[in-house]
Amino acid sequence: MTTTAKVKQTEVLRRLPPYVFAELDRLKAAARSRGATLVDLGIGSPDIPVAPTIIDELARAARDPSAHGYPPFRGVPRFFDAIGAYMQSRFDIAVDPPREALALSGAKEGLAQLVMSLCGPGDSVLVPEIYYPVYARSAWLSGAEVSWIPMRARDGFVLDLDAISEEDARRARVLIVNYPNNPTGARVELEFYERAVAFARQHDLVLVSDLAYSELTFDGSPAPSALQVEGASEVTIEFHSFSKTFSMAGLRIGFAVGNSDAIEALAAYRTNTGYGTPTAVQHAAAFALDNRLELVPPKVAAYKARRDAMAAAFEAEGWRIPVPDASMYLWLPVPEGVDDWSWVQTLIDEDGVVVTPGVAFGAGGKGFFRISLVRDAKTLTEAAKLIAGRRSRMTI
Repeated sequence: MTTTAKVKQTEVLRRLPPYVFAELDRLKAAARSRGATLVDLGIGSPDIPVAPTIIDELARAARDPSAHGYPPFRGVPRFFDAIGAYMQSRFDIAVDPPREALALSGAKEGLAQLVMSLCGPGDSVLVPEIYYPVYARSAWLSGAEVSWIPMRARDGFVLDLDAISEEDARRARVLIVNYPNNPTGARVELEFYERAVAFARQHDLVLVSDLAYSELTFDGSPAPSALQVEGASEVTIEFHSFSKTFSMAGLRIGFAVGNSDAIEALAAYRTNTGYGTPTAVQHAAAFALDNRLELVPPKVAAYKARRDAMAAAFEAEGWRIPVPDASMYLWLPVPEGVDDWSWVQTLIDEDGVVVTPGVAFGAGGKGFFRISLVRDAKTLTEAAKLIAGRRSRMTI
């Protein structure tokens, strides 16, 4: 006699709103089942290969038998040394690893784990109203609530911290910021972080800075770190990723750095649920950081060339678009009077181009769509022509 287990998701998981990227995957699968060939500019998964020297270092480390056992919970000494040197040379910040740093199996996982280690029922997380989905979903999964921070086009998509109510600030445990920003491409200068650190200090909360796109800036000065603000480490933890800068998305590696108590909370969560980040991958990441001055500029140049090619193609079709000076995305308005999903589905069905609807990034993203610069310049140019042509025909 066989029985079927009563598999039932938790109420918290069931109550999560539908994941928009799953619906996007469904639309793509349906189009492909009809024989369509798609240019997928939806997900921001880098198509530029990992540098051969990083792969060589990964292979070398993987051949070392000492890397075959469980990795250290917090990180290997070489990775910590590289983190410290990077933060010092790039941001002029002195870090004391491992007390103030932690290896992560991707910044996304680390961000979620930090929120769940600090927040629970009755708590609140301050999240930008245009946001990377894990910010809000990790709060909901922990039983906490989300309070939205206004983030408007007229302000250059810079968070309006002054619009946060006293009640929301009082209830909050965490404030999340993300610049250079996904999906808008907006960036900020150090003055913004000075205000954010002061806000966190005033309201006794943790400032979480997602700096995944720190190296992907094209115009102006390099992107700053929140930890450059005097005294920021008293209230701030920052997350760094190798996914975009070094195309290491599939290797799942990142790190957190900053406030030692927040690092300790994150480490406690991770040690209760896992065994750390693979040793060989940490060695490859350390090599990448140590050689960033050689490895990063070609990536930045490639994304800048793609951005410029697509912007020029749009302009040639009569559409002058806002051109971001950071990240690997274009953030554009849908045609006036057209629903986000109708726009996305039409591009998939009629033009074979996949983009992401703005609502994938929250209600604040409604009326926009995101293009990921994850194909070569020629392909992006052709896609821009198709998108611009469709926009002209759909504009009301």
